[in-house]
Amino acid sequence: MKVEVLASVMNQNPETIAKRMRLASDAVIINQCDRLDYEETALGEHTLRFFSFPDRGVGRSRNEAILRAKGDICLFSDQDIVYEPGYAEKILKEFRRRPDADLILFNIAIKEDRRTYHITKRKRVRWYNCGRYGAVSFAVRRESLLSLGVTFSLLFGGGARYSSGEDSLFLKEFMKKGGRVYTAPVTIGREESEKSTWFEGYNEKFFYDRGVLYRYLYGRMDGIIAVRFLLVHRKKLCGEAGFLQCLRWMKKGMALQKRGTAGGN
Repeated sequence: MKVEVLASVMNQNPETIAKRMRLASDAVIINQCDRLDYEETALGEHTLRFFSFPDRGVGRSRNEAILRAKGDICLFSDQDIVYEPGYAEKILKEFRRRPDADLILFNIAIKEDRRTYHITKRKRVRWYNCGRYGAVSFAVRRESLLSLGVTFSLLFGGGARYSSGEDSLFLKEFMKKGGRVYTAPVTIGREESEKSTWFEGYNEKFFYDRGVLYRYLYGRMDGIIAVRFLLVHRKKLCGEAGFLQCLRWMKKGMALQKRGTAGGN
């Protein structure tokens, strides 16, 4: 089996991004920029295929990468991820350990104030706890991905109408269609934080967008899970607006989505 990194980046060039990310496997890079172009670069015994597009949106970029993938195991990534030596073999080892897995989630080291998960044991992931994992933790069998026909939402994520959540929706749909998802307590890289293209603080839009996402993810359970989310992260998220106001903003997003009329704030 071969691992192939599928990365969404902005305004990069092949040599710089390969060195920065410390790529040591085949890779497909979708570069969001102002031109339409293709380059192919050797990475030792591996190949970097670099596609430049003027289109924007992380979901669109990831879908473009899926269409062009050739590897047996596809690892989603961003330009601020730096991989550890031997990351590809670590991933393959976990898939050998769990031959029934269609997708395995790995640890990416992230600063504590941005971290939403840390895997400490191997277990099966279910619909009710899939909302914490970012796409950069996903390693998926390409055959499973194509047979299930799952793609990333164009409504959610950087460059889309709603600011984040495309990764959670992807996982939910993947499992709904029969994909088996597991965790692995294995760190394969780290995030070198850059300024976010979408995060502007814990404001009304943040909570409104989260409410829309929760309606998509959890249906009638959205209100209960929203309250739990706010209680668990109360100090971090609700410091300025307060718990009740944050919940009102989330419920606004849930209510509009329930009626099929959700729009951007």
